[in-house]
Parts: sequence; C-alpha cells; structure tokens
Amino acid sequence: MFLEMTKKHNKKLIEVSLQLHQQGVISPNTYVLDLDTVRENAIVLKREAKKQDIELLFMTKQFGRNPVVAKAIVEAGIEKAVAVDPWEAISLNKAGIKIGHVGHLVQVPKKMIPAILQLNPDFVTVFSYDNARNISDVARQMGREQKIFLRIANEGDYIFNGQEGGFTLSSLRNDIEKLEGLEGVKIAGLTSFPCLLIQNNKPTITPNVTSMKSARQFLEDRGHKQLEMNMPSATSTISMKLLKENGATQGEPGHALTGSTPLHAIKSLAEKPAMTYVSEVSHLYNNHAYVYGGGFYPRSHMKNALIGSSMDQLKQFPILENDPASIDYYGAICSDEVNVGDTAIFAFRTQIFVTNAQIAIVKNLSISPKLVGIYDSVGNLIKD
Repeated sequence: MFLEMTKKHNKKLIEVSLQLHQQGVISPNTYVLDLDTVRENAIVLKREAKKQDIELLFMTKQFGRNPVVAKAIVEAGIEKAVAVDPWEAISLNKAGIKIGHVGHLVQVPKKMIPAILQLNPDFVTVFSYDNARNISDVARQMGREQKIFLRIANEGDYIFNGQEGGFTLSSLRNDIEKLEGLEGVKIAGLTSFPCLLIQNNKPTITPNVTSMKSARQFLEDRGHKQLEMNMPSATSTISMKLLKENGATQGEPGHALTGSTPLHAIKSLAEKPAMTYVSEVSHLYNNHAYVYGGGFYPRSHMKNALIGSSMDQLKQFPILENDPASIDYYGAICSDEVNVGDTAIFAFRTQIFVTNAQIAIVKNLSISPKLVGIYDSVGNLIKD
C-alpha cells in the first residue's frame, strides 16, 4: 500500500532493509524502522499541533511499543504517550515514558487499577459508571483524585467490531448523578473512536463527534467546565485543522509517525514513510512464490512487493492477499520468476504489537547507516 511512496521518499530505507537481510543481520518477518524519519515526522506533527493549539499524545502500538522509538518522539517534542491497553502503559513507564492517557481502547482490569494509577496517568477513560466506580475506589484509597474521560458511543455512532462500549447519551443522563457523586475521580473530558476517518481521499468527521458535542453541552449545563475533547484516529498534520474546527483539544497520532495513514499511500504529505517489512522467498509452488510470514496484518491492503537479492535486481510483483481467517505462515507473490532466498520488501499499514514479528531500528541512513537494535513485537530488546 505504501511501497510507491517509500520508493519515492525513502529509497535508502529499502536499500538498507535489503542489505540487512542479505547479510544475515535480520531474519525474515522483521520490520525495519527508520528512527530519524520517525523523529522528523514527530517534529512536523508537534509544529502543526502548536499552530492548532491541540495537545498530542503519541501512540506506540503500531511500531510495537518500542522504547527507542518512543524516546525519540519525546525528544521531538511530543512528551506523553497514550497507552491502548494497561500492559502498554506498564511497558512504556518502564522505559521512562510519561503516560497521558490509558483505558481507551482497552479498559483497565479491576485488579490492575492500583498498578496503573501508580503510573500517574493524566487521564483514564471509563466506559461505564461501574468502571468509573472502580477507579474511584482505588483513587480514594490512594488519597488522590484521578481525572477521567467518559467514552461516548451513542446509537448510530461508528464503532469498529470488537471495540464496542461506552456511554450513550441516554445512559449518560441516567448515570450522571451517580458519576458526580463519586469521590476520587473528576470528569475531565470526553473521547470516542474513531472520531475521524479517511473517506473519498480526505479526512472526514464521524457521527461520534456530534455525539461528543452533545455530551459536552449536557455536562457543561451541569457545571462541568474546561472539558477536554480527545479525538483519536488518523491524527496527522493534514487532519488537525479539521479536528480543531470540531472542538478537539487532543489528538493521538500513531500511523502518522511512520507516514502510514491511508492518505499517505496516495499523497506526498509532511510525514514521510519510515517502515518496511522484510521477508524471504521460502519456496515456489503452482506459479506463485511464497515468503515467510508472521508479521502480515489483515487490514494492511497491500498490493505489491519488491523481490530480489540486490538493488539492481529488485523487481516489483503483485501479491495475493491472505485470507484474514488463516494464520499467515506465508505470504504469496503472484509470480514464480524469483529465487528461493531472495529478499521480499513490503510497505503497509500494520499493528506490530499483534504480530510475532521482530523490529529492527536503524538510523543515520543518509550518512552511515547503523543498526540500533532488534526488538520483539512488544518492545523487548533481542539483540543490540
């Protein structure tokens, strides 16, 4: 999906990816991430956020919760992370990353609440009164007040399968007095997901934002002031103005940090491509070449791959997408005009933390390429 843009804007990353594999430094099923380009992407995101007066909390699940990459983003000016689940919050905290938001998309399990609150997150999202009460109970015992976001998920809102949950406008009205009666928590804002989608090749606000605005008005009428409006999904330099116009106070860039939102596949934007996926031809069968898998992603929408053993031999071939119901032991290339052992290079949208891939961090590509380290899919160092 992003192969053409990577060839256009970061050809050196393709070259280094090929060399690392052919030299045996990295194995098949390895993502290669350009640390300097991620840092540059973070800088342009921070600059636009300052212009729009939006706070950014960066997301790390797309690049495997990697601590080296997270620290580079902090150095670039985006100081705090959003943890998609409590395990990510713990992992990032161990790396010295401050947690700005946790509990969205995955709620904090009841018995993990003490450990998460000890990380001092700025905001914890709750899907229901019961979730809020659990946060309240622990916060009171700790002698603190925890700011919470209420996740809005009204009837008719856009919600991905497997991500259901939150307050409808009706349930919020029914539960508001109980929520306001909780000690140890403060209603600090609202969130939903997704608040923005790429449709017809442009950023488009979802109905979730309208629901958030209605919920905000309801809360403000009850005296809740200065509410944060946390609006994640597809946050990038090209979408922040639209978010601001619709009341956002916070955005949460993830794919933009690696130049891989859907818009980055078709337009040259401020954020540049920073990641490839490297495999190897395993065998030929029935007019197809099969490459080692393990890191493919069902929603990647990839179309092509580069195959070869040197830069002057690299050729582009169409791929056959895997059935998402199957385990990706292999990926299929629609050609047998390649050799066993050849390098296969892909570029696509991914969520590394749900794969079993490795991630190789590289830097100084334009001067003297250096391998920083090889990590597993959730940020643990395998080899430096």
